[in-house]
Amino acid sequence: MLQQRAELPEIGWAWSLLLLGIAIGLFRYRQLVIPVTISRIVFWLFFVGIGFFWAAAVAHWRLADALPYEWERKDIQVIGVVASMPQKDDRTMRFRFDIERVVTEGAIVPKKVALFWYKEWRVNSDHKVLPNIKAGERWQVTVRLKQPHGTMNPHGFDYEAWALERNIRATGYVRSSADNQRLHPIVQRPNYWIEHIREEIQQRFSVSLADKTYAGILKTLATGDQQAIPRDQWQIFTRTGTNHLMAISGLHITMISSMVFVCVFWLWRWNTCLALRLPARRAAVMAGLVVAFSYAVLSGFAIPAQRAFCMLAVVAIALWRGHHTSATMVLAWALFWVVLLDPWASIAPGFWLSFGAIAIIMLVTVGRIGKIHWLNDWLRIQWAITLGLIPLLLVLFQQVSLVSPIANAIAIPVVSLVVVPLTLLATIPMFDFMLPLAHAVLSIVMLLLQALSDMSNVVWQQHAPPMWTIAVAIVGIMWLLLPGSLGLGFFAGFPARWLGVTALLPMFLTQPAQPKAGELWLTVLDVGQGLAVVARTEHHALLFDTGPGYGETDSGSRIIVPFLRGEGIRQLDILIVSHADSDHSDGALSVLEAIPTKRLLSSLRSHHPIQQATLHKEQCRAGQFWQWDGVHFELLHPLEQDYGNPQRTVNANSCVLKITSVHGSVLLPADIEGKDEQALLARVSDKLPATVLIAPHHGSYTSSTAAFVQRVNPSLTIFTMGYQNRYGHPRETVVARYYSLGSQLLRSDRDGAILLRFTNNGWSADSWRKLHRRYWQHNRIE
Repeated sequence: MLQQRAELPEIGWAWSLLLLGIAIGLFRYRQLVIPVTISRIVFWLFFVGIGFFWAAAVAHWRLADALPYEWERKDIQVIGVVASMPQKDDRTMRFRFDIERVVTEGAIVPKKVALFWYKEWRVNSDHKVLPNIKAGERWQVTVRLKQPHGTMNPHGFDYEAWALERNIRATGYVRSSADNQRLHPIVQRPNYWIEHIREEIQQRFSVSLADKTYAGILKTLATGDQQAIPRDQWQIFTRTGTNHLMAISGLHITMISSMVFVCVFWLWRWNTCLALRLPARRAAVMAGLVVAFSYAVLSGFAIPAQRAFCMLAVVAIALWRGHHTSATMVLAWALFWVVLLDPWASIAPGFWLSFGAIAIIMLVTVGRIGKIHWLNDWLRIQWAITLGLIPLLLVLFQQVSLVSPIANAIAIPVVSLVVVPLTLLATIPMFDFMLPLAHAVLSIVMLLLQALSDMSNVVWQQHAPPMWTIAVAIVGIMWLLLPGSLGLGFFAGFPARWLGVTALLPMFLTQPAQPKAGELWLTVLDVGQGLAVVARTEHHALLFDTGPGYGETDSGSRIIVPFLRGEGIRQLDILIVSHADSDHSDGALSVLEAIPTKRLLSSLRSHHPIQQATLHKEQCRAGQFWQWDGVHFELLHPLEQDYGNPQRTVNANSCVLKITSVHGSVLLPADIEGKDEQALLARVSDKLPATVLIAPHHGSYTSSTAAFVQRVNPSLTIFTMGYQNRYGHPRETVVARYYSLGSQLLRSDRDGAILLRFTNNGWSADSWRKLHRRYWQHNRIE
């Protein structure tokens, strides 16, 4: 309830709980006779209120530790500790930093931040290098910070919620300074020791597996660092539905804990002295729990690890005390502790997938009568999990692996019973020799998974189903998984159990809303400093530009493809890449790989990788036009002879697109600058007026000349840029130019994705941040 709110409630309302508690106490004390129903409702309200206001209080405390707006993008000298294993790539090093003291007078900085440290010149070096930083070190550094701010799009990842859950209250980078220096090699605190140990394990694994293909997977299984796995290997796990094995999952922790339990129990019974002092079962329980806790801590204590440890702890306490505990009670206690310690866990996909899988296993195994052959039991569990998680996977990721049951039947036992134990033994220095063996076994599994992944049509992809269809599907799945009728075999069961299948159909058959004939739907995606626009008519879809890259990923895979898939857009009729600048083109290869595309239009040179990735390609040329479902599309720039002029810049050759419907029009000028605007005014002045304008070059001072702005005369102007971008976009003088015309102004860094609808002889515009407002979202732009 709380995590769906746009604003946090005032904690003062929590006093009403005290009054409710007093009322309950008086009822009990006076032994008043009240209806059972009313009594239960009062109790429910009381405990729901406690949970709600506990989550609200934690949110208030965390949000209070914020970076003031006036201290954004200013040099601040701080002293703190490297709180996580640094993540390296070709240009940067990323790490969390716990600030202990602010050296700059008057500066206010949150205690926990995330920093980048870029390559810089070093003394006696002819090239830039990354600094040598290790977890647990105390440093004095000069930083520039900003509040956590992520892109906001339909079907997209909410970075700001992710940062809040992990208590990252500002992000920034280390400024090059002579005062940057290491103060202490290791800070003696448990959390820093753990990070230091994790980093040492990673380094030893890197040495032992220097040339091994799957070294990153073994690092992940040992320390939970999922960044160590290359992108192409993640693709295999995603397509085969085995990516859950690459997290330190509850399955791994439970398996390792169970192995330790069995070993200690067997060895303890053989020693009479030990058995007399402490029963073998109690000793084994404690050993298993200690190992489970150690592994969970080593992995970073993610939600699946939290869930597994909490469940094992409940079971361990029950066994220690000799009490019987029901499976549902174990699950309930695990849920309680997870959300108590981390109220934001309920908005994480891992929370629902992890607890959902365990609940499904309980549904098909707990309380069933009669003995089942272990193979039938295993197959039944795999079938149940595959079926039961379909609604969650579709609503969260809009895709389901069709080979998941086969892949998991192979991978789960081998990875959990062989690869993980060998890998964990190798974390102990004297057992390094186990790593090559673990890698050899893993290689066999990966070959099988690769073969399954390479098969055609192994992943079902579709639109994001409406929430009501998810609720209906869950009811249907529960009906399908009811106990089987005696003697009727594996798939037989409760009378008319097949009716559960009909409850799944709305999830697949209910289609998202689409434009009607003559209508134009335009979505200006929030890709940070860049541009990506999706235009839709009744039967066609066009993508104009594909946004920037983000290190090892790009806006194509992170933003555009999830949006297209979630909206039910199965193919693109045309992809236009306006020019080669990275903030407009870096996502194109990911889009071309994931979404069938009929035609590519661009101003790119013939040898550009994007041009090489498709056969159906043409150059943008002024005068090209086409008609889709009553909507007119026309390219206004560049001229064909412009490509032969070596003096022209990449920006100058940007494709300019005009889209016109009976309800309104849009002009997309990409990154053209003043000279090209003047050329358009001289050549096609009559075609420039538009209802909506995507501001040229993100509001740069080199574009949006007064004459061009007056001629276009847009009712709405949209600026696309990154929050606190280093270019200073949009320039104040440019913004004032549009404002003086009376144009409505929207900007992606403040409003997120912009959703435009040209219908009913008019148009409307909504912002995703406004439609999907949450209390943690950063919404202020100076």
